[in-house]
Amino acid sequence: MPLQTSPESPAPVRQIANLIGQWIGRLGAVWVEGQVAQLTRRPGTSTVFLTLRDPVADISVQVTCPRRVFDIVDPPVVEGARVLVHARPTYYAPRGTLSLAAADIRPVGLGDLLARIERLKRLLAAEGLFARERKRPLPFLPTVIGLVCGRGSAAEHDVLENTRRRWAAARFRVENVAVQGPLAAGQVMEALRRLDADAEVEVIVLARGGGSVEDLLPFSDEGLIRAVAQCRTPVVSAIGHEQDTPLLDLVADFRASTPTDAARRIVPDVGEETARIEALRTRGRQILGGWLDRELTALHTLRARSALGDPERDLGRRAEQVDALRDRAHRCVTQLLDRADDNLHHQLARVRALSPKATLERGYAVLQKADGRAVRDPGEVEAGESLAARVAGGQFGVRVDGEPT
Repeated sequence: MPLQTSPESPAPVRQIANLIGQWIGRLGAVWVEGQVAQLTRRPGTSTVFLTLRDPVADISVQVTCPRRVFDIVDPPVVEGARVLVHARPTYYAPRGTLSLAAADIRPVGLGDLLARIERLKRLLAAEGLFARERKRPLPFLPTVIGLVCGRGSAAEHDVLENTRRRWAAARFRVENVAVQGPLAAGQVMEALRRLDADAEVEVIVLARGGGSVEDLLPFSDEGLIRAVAQCRTPVVSAIGHEQDTPLLDLVADFRASTPTDAARRIVPDVGEETARIEALRTRGRQILGGWLDRELTALHTLRARSALGDPERDLGRRAEQVDALRDRAHRCVTQLLDRADDNLHHQLARVRALSPKATLERGYAVLQKADGRAVRDPGEVEAGESLAARVAGGQFGVRVDGEPT
């Protein structure tokens, strides 16, 4: 039944605190799994204080444990260890704090850790986070390289030194974080977000030296794996040695076997590139030299021909041919004109012979009616009809006298 309160009848703090304690006490003893983020053993006290952190979410709870219970745990509990705690939630009313009163602590064994990582691996694989088509190619020569590693670590030294040995002008943005322990995954995710938001950073390297499975647990953290999958910038995983395979290796765009191997992958070797350029230049010279030699040979062959060796001789021969063709054309045209002239005179003579004018000149006349028709028969005219008589010298009018017969 809810507590009845009002502005006129408020509940005192002690009553609310006691009720909260009663409600929390109803939960009873529970088994809780988490990672030990902080461990405090105060001298002269019989209680050990722990901070138990959720390995995925940023949530933690305080745990109190009797020293006699804590000391018998084998192997001993250390910061960063995964543990199972059998505890009862308690509410300390004077300070208003919630904690777990542990009655038993059990370390999570390596087999359990590996089994849980395997289950998480199958879950993320089913979501497609490890799919090959999600992998992005690394830039050939990145402008700025982001590096997430431990402060002053051998991994940082290996990546920086080997990269600059290969390409002296390489530029880095280094984010130093914890690379093991309960705070490692969160710090790595924050560094990853900062570098991914930097427009100049073209590739990000997550580097750490080798270690035990427990040491490398942060790099199988579900939150970190999802953060890498959401990055816009290509990510290189360089965690541990060849045999170490945290889940980060599966989601990263490229997996380097070691931090030194990562340096070889993210930038080209200036010596190798210089040698490759020199080889290409040599090959280019050879190809261009061969082409020039072939063209010069062809040019010499052309110059050796008579047409180019003594061009005036061919021009003279061509001139003689032109003169001969011109004379031949002149003769042909002259012959054609002579034959045409003879034919013209012959046709003219025939025309003249067949012309009516020649007949008229022999004394004949042509009689024409008024409409211009020639009179061919006496029956075509009538007595008294006027006709035109055409003779060689001209024409004159006549009249028909008498009946035609």
